Amino acid sequence: IPVFILAGLLVHCVFLVSIFDIYFSSPLVHGMTPQQTPLPPPAKRLVLFVADGLRADSLYELNSNNTPQAPYLRGILENNGSWGISHTRVPTESRPGHVALIAGFYEDVSAVAKGWKENPVEFDSVFNESKYTWSWGSPDILPMFAKGATGDHVYTFCYAAESEDFGAQDAAKLDMWVFDRVKSFFNSSRSNQTLFSALNEEKVVLFLHLLGIDTNGHAHRPNSREYKENIKKVDEGVKEIALMIDNFYGNDGKTAFILTSDHGMTDWGSHGAGHPSETLTPLIVWGAGVNYPQKVTSQFFEDNFLKEWKLENFKRLDVNQADIAPLMASLIGVPFPLNSVGTLPLEYLNNSAHFKAESMFTNAVQILEQFKVKMSQKKETTLSFLFTPFKPLSDSEQINFLKKTRLYIQQQKYDEAVSLCKTLINLALEGLSYYHTYDRLFLGLSIAMGFVGWTTYVILVIIKTHTNLTKTVQTNNKESTVLFYSFAFVGMIIAFFLLIQTCPWTYYVYCLLPVPVWYAVVRELPVIQDLATNLMSPHIGQSIGFLLVCTLGIEILVFSFFYRSTLTIGLLVFAGWPVITQLWVQAKTTALIWTLLCVLLAIFPLMPVVGREPNIPLVIATGLLTFLISCFSLSSLCKSENKYRSNEDLKVRFYQMLSIALSTYVVSSTHDSLKNKQGLPVLNQIISWMTLVSSSVLPLLSPTFLFQRLFSILLSLMSTYLLLSTGYEALFPLVLSGLMFVWINMEQEALQHYGLSFKPKLAVFNFAYATDITQFRQLHLDDVRRSFFFVFFIVTAFFGTGNIASINSFDPASVYCFLTVFSPFMMGGLLVLKVVIPFVLVSCAFEAVQVTTQLSSKSLFLIVLVISDIMALHFFFLVKDYGSWLDIGTSISHYVLVMSLTIFMMLMNGLAQLLTAKRLELPRRTKHHST
Repeated sequence: IPVFILAGLLVHCVFLVSIFDIYFSSPLVHGMTPQQTPLPPPAKRLVLFVADGLRADSLYELNSNNTPQAPYLRGILENNGSWGISHTRVPTESRPGHVALIAGFYEDVSAVAKGWKENPVEFDSVFNESKYTWSWGSPDILPMFAKGATGDHVYTFCYAAESEDFGAQDAAKLDMWVFDRVKSFFNSSRSNQTLFSALNEEKVVLFLHLLGIDTNGHAHRPNSREYKENIKKVDEGVKEIALMIDNFYGNDGKTAFILTSDHGMTDWGSHGAGHPSETLTPLIVWGAGVNYPQKVTSQFFEDNFLKEWKLENFKRLDVNQADIAPLMASLIGVPFPLNSVGTLPLEYLNNSAHFKAESMFTNAVQILEQFKVKMSQKKETTLSFLFTPFKPLSDSEQINFLKKTRLYIQQQKYDEAVSLCKTLINLALEGLSYYHTYDRLFLGLSIAMGFVGWTTYVILVIIKTHTNLTKTVQTNNKESTVLFYSFAFVGMIIAFFLLIQTCPWTYYVYCLLPVPVWYAVVRELPVIQDLATNLMSPHIGQSIGFLLVCTLGIEILVFSFFYRSTLTIGLLVFAGWPVITQLWVQAKTTALIWTLLCVLLAIFPLMPVVGREPNIPLVIATGLLTFLISCFSLSSLCKSENKYRSNEDLKVRFYQMLSIALSTYVVSSTHDSLKNKQGLPVLNQIISWMTLVSSSVLPLLSPTFLFQRLFSILLSLMSTYLLLSTGYEALFPLVLSGLMFVWINMEQEALQHYGLSFKPKLAVFNFAYATDITQFRQLHLDDVRRSFFFVFFIVTAFFGTGNIASINSFDPASVYCFLTVFSPFMMGGLLVLKVVIPFVLVSCAFEAVQVTTQLSSKSLFLIVLVISDIMALHFFFLVKDYGSWLDIGTSISHYVLVMSLTIFMMLMNGLAQLLTAKRLELPRRTKHHST
């Protein structure tokens, strides 16, 4: 049924895309008027240092001998300026971090897909509002602000992308490069009149992006000597630049300096998630218009940092990361960035109360502007009698607020004015989010309708075509035409309603999708009635029990997405499966091995997430173990005087063993060489890439007998997996595939146990001839369990060694055998490959189970489809767009994962068929030369 498959793909793609429309459309609005403080600003120019990947505690804490990590900055903090912690939001990546700092708003999830480099920022930033901006640093960050700026006043100076090498001698040279370039830039300006006058203008920004700390943190972890040395170098560099700039301008006291970071880093050298070590970044501000250190006797914060850092007596002023943009705008007197949602942190300003009140008022009006634009957009596209405005900020309320504030400022009641502005800002932000999520409930319900309809339809298709529960029923033509027209009529009414409101075209898709789906279900009404009578009559208890067990199974799967340890419980239940169903009576050894391997596999979900603690010796041990197992199998293959064996097969097996041995060697030598800072050896890199390429071809050369072919697939994938492993996860595919081999045998026993079929001899079973079988049997209740096992193993393959967050905040160490120069797409691709390998093993085993139990892959696939769709409906309602960003990211990834599971399983199924049944014949002539 190609039509059915196409319809299924279409429906799933709609469901998948819908979540981004419903929860994560971009909150940007355009068309506001810029707002600027009318009073003269304190500073003519601003120097912004962003130390990429610098944690707050790394900068502020003291060394073991009580000396500061960064002596110059510590001195500034104690004598000249204000300090605090800037709280970032997740994803703690460089692009969103810089957008928050420089444009003042948090990029929504829809921006995650945009990657890092080339995408220009389509919104206003402090750089864009400045007269001139000069920036130095990484090619990943600077161009996006230059490209998004109007006119030609943002200049960038970047080093080559190849410099960002995790395996290099020392990444601090990236920062040295920036400092040297800035110095030579100022020196050259003395002989260049146009540049000299440009530098002496007002509203000038100098931006130094320092990537060394981040690169060193990835390569050596934040507690390493390299990371701390790099902080010292940055401290010295900042000192030199600050002195040089003050001298250049003749100490005119018109320069403001800000040092901060875009995100922190975990102890194991990754970032992207919401751990405090990633979201707490330092902020030190000094120079023109900035408050001097404020001495206090006591201050209260939830955390105990002040004591650890010995800074209890200096007032700590915490801000949200987006508040830094309005702070910069206020210091040099440019309009606040149009899309900024930051609140000006007044405590940093050393200025008159009048200036503070005026700045705060500008800030409030600027945020209110966005609210007005958003509201008018919604009003235009909604029927007037259906439109419910945001009550606390109706038009009269807005005017009231603004009038009151103006009056307070005239009467010089500045404190009252400021607190009113803060209230207004909070209300406007609430209103923005209210209008942003205005259509959510309505769209969510129509998607849910579609979901339920589709799942019901698939269940009906399974029952109608693959079981003998229902008799064939004749349909009445008259009824079906009436049905068709009534559904068409409903569809037209929905379309008309959407048309009046000028909704975007995607809304039509979401609202009209349930109509044909439910039409297909209602057409099968006789089948449903027939089924109901069949189930109700004798075995009502059995049916209900079966449904309960199904529900419980699916809930366990849903839970395992949030708590990996649920998988352990599931696997332990699996271990007892032969005992519960009395299978162990007929096959004692198989059942015993099954139980043992289930218990072994159950240990993995209890282990910490991968990548925290690298354990190279364990990877090497796994490599040797795999090598031993393959030796053992090779010897048994040689002994068996079997007429199917040819020398070519032995050669292929020998090559595979060689590649396992090579992989083991490469892993150990690469990590040694990186430890000694000698970079990645070229030979190792060549071997790694060759192994990767050959691992997809070698299985196709091996014989298609069931266990030989599956073992060959395992060996090939294992050699690639070893190269991508850094710790205990290397053992995971071994245990998993062991369990898969036993599973194939157990399913044979189950078939006999239920008296469904004869037992084919597995040893000589050949994949190549399996697809010709015409005698597919009908589905049995036990096949539902089979499909459930498959889904469970697929989920275990994914969550066995990590969770979604561990993929989000990936650790580049696992790809060091292949490349060490930062390249997000290459590294991402290799990590996806690492995740896919266990999937492939499970899919190939399931393919074998299907073939040996004589089931059409379609019927089993449909059951899997139903299971994953019911899970997806759960996750659709569990998607969050608030709370810590880790929750948000995880909830989307769960939904996307389950939704793409079905599409993904179709691909996996195809791949498994290719890997198991196809065989490449080497041309005979070349055989003689390849000795």
